[in-house]
Amino acid sequence: MTTIPMPTAAARRPLLPVLLALSLAHLLNDLVQSMIPALYPLIKEAYKLDFLQVGFITLAFQVTSSLLQPLLGYVTDRKPWPYAMVAGMCGTLVGLLLLSHAHSYAVVLVGAALIGLGSAVFHPEATRMARHAAAGRQGLAQGVFQVGGHIGYATGPLLAAAVVVPRGQESLSWFSGVVLVAMLVMGWLGARYSALRRDQKSSKDHVEESASHGLPRAKVILAMTMLIVLLMSKNGYTSAFSSYYTFYLIERFGIAIQLSQIMLFLYLVVGALGVIVGGMIGDRIGRHRVIWLSILGSLPFALMLPYADLFWTGALSIVISFIMASAFSAILIYAIDLVPHRIGLVGGLFYGLSFGLGGIAAAGIGALADQIGIVRVFGLCAWLPAVGLLAMFLPRGRPAVA
Repeated sequence: MTTIPMPTAAARRPLLPVLLALSLAHLLNDLVQSMIPALYPLIKEAYKLDFLQVGFITLAFQVTSSLLQPLLGYVTDRKPWPYAMVAGMCGTLVGLLLLSHAHSYAVVLVGAALIGLGSAVFHPEATRMARHAAAGRQGLAQGVFQVGGHIGYATGPLLAAAVVVPRGQESLSWFSGVVLVAMLVMGWLGARYSALRRDQKSSKDHVEESASHGLPRAKVILAMTMLIVLLMSKNGYTSAFSSYYTFYLIERFGIAIQLSQIMLFLYLVVGALGVIVGGMIGDRIGRHRVIWLSILGSLPFALMLPYADLFWTGALSIVISFIMASAFSAILIYAIDLVPHRIGLVGGLFYGLSFGLGGIAAAGIGALADQIGIVRVFGLCAWLPAVGLLAMFLPRGRPAVA
């Protein structure tokens, strides 16, 4: 069992400098990631790709993270490596440079996979740091941490529309400076986290964090399985937006690429507000309620979206993004509360599943879109949030997992 240092009596408040630095690192990391799907229309035209091949770019990027994150989380549970994030960003830097100078589809896939490697290293260790700095306010801590990721993921398409689309794929290399800044922030976090661990290991108040929900092993496994299914439904739907929303808007309404990317930005940036509001609410009303509201609550709006005009498509997508945004942090905290001595493994597993399921969904949606069209695909995907009904059956346990 891994020992998790708990805050001392003098440090019961969340460590905001650490959480804000984690949020900034998350912003920079996800900003680079989000530029990949934002460039799909450009790459599709340059390499004469079909929708299935576009989906495989997402698959290459996300499966790298999916396969490696649980393994890295398991390893760092046993021996935390605070500076691992810096090493991971080196992979992101190489991937970005490869992608900017790629002259074949194969090199595009390799570059995307290396960018995914950086995320595979970043998320498990950053999840541990955020929980360590939370001082019991897990929803707030995850909200602050994840809001940076949402802002970065929303800003990437906007920068792609403003910089890369008019100047070409090679201008991606300009954003290597973003990666270097991220490495500096992550280096500071590594030093700060190492110092905190040393201080708290020497403290008399140093205790182990253990599960307090009182659930038998079988129910923990069942709850984990239901959380994974809920994550599948959420990621299947959000993958349709992140990878194909621009194509949907262009095909259905005939708008320009730049306008479609601005609408994608609005969809993504609203999620930043939703994730922090949802995290704070979850601290008060319980994770299972937030999971229920965030997934199932988006269903009526998702069902209306395929029949809306351009204005209401934008408005409904913003509402869906806000409601659904808090689902992942609530699912992640609920899962960690079930097995709190395996923060890295659970964080890596759920971030990895988030990426991997998104990649598989992107490839599947792309293949289906090639057969029936992207507009009809969005109509079918609208039913995915109905899986949120499973949240009714999540065990309540004690407040630790409530």
